Amino acid sequence: MKLKVHELGDGELTAILIHGVMSSARTWVRFAPLLAARGYRVLMPDLRGHGASPRAAAYTAEDFAGDLVESLPAGADVAIGHSLGALSLSLAVADLRPARAVYSDPAWRLGGIEPDSPMLAFARRVKSMARDDIARQNPRWAPEDVDAEKADYADWDVSVIDALPGFGDRVPGGAPPVPSLVQVADPSDLVPADLADTLRGRGFEVRTVPDTGHCIHRDDLDAFTASLHGWI
Repeated sequence: MKLKVHELGDGELTAILIHGVMSSARTWVRFAPLLAARGYRVLMPDLRGHGASPRAAAYTAEDFAGDLVESLPAGADVAIGHSLGALSLSLAVADLRPARAVYSDPAWRLGGIEPDSPMLAFARRVKSMARDDIARQNPRWAPEDVDAEKADYADWDVSVIDALPGFGDRVPGGAPPVPSLVQVADPSDLVPADLADTLRGRGFEVRTVPDTGHCIHRDDLDAFTASLHGWI
């Protein structure tokens, strides 16, 4: 599936930014301009079922990855994926071949999610969530991030959430095909200490960003950017 790909900047370097579930390219509203100012052409796809990209009859991990390969150029200088975007990037990275890959609190372990879990129940309710409620739940977010989340909640296909438990365990099984960084929230439900140790043993660099939740780039943009030193 061809995705809607948003673009910012016209620098000689290329960066790819891939959002997580329930979100869209809007999630990078504050980070993308920083990259553009550093000389990057920033490409930001909306995953299938999100933002301005098409909806689908089915959603699989392979679908999300294949869409990236079909919609994005190979050989970017850096590719950064958050959550579901990180999972999708990891499955597409061998084809996309960026010079460096960054996985921000990646959703590599989804098999343990129960279909009736509170997390999935919350995701099904967000369509009608008020802006003030989003702001209260995320007190560290800038107003631009709250506005983006409100718009994204209205746009996404809620049926995506029902597919996630079927994705299973997608932790990369060997050495990464390109130099790779894993950013870990503090605390992180998705990358606990044992998984972080496993990833280090397989050749990933792992950096924890202190006192941040799952959306590291929204909770503390400065710390998120600082943790990318040497990777952007």
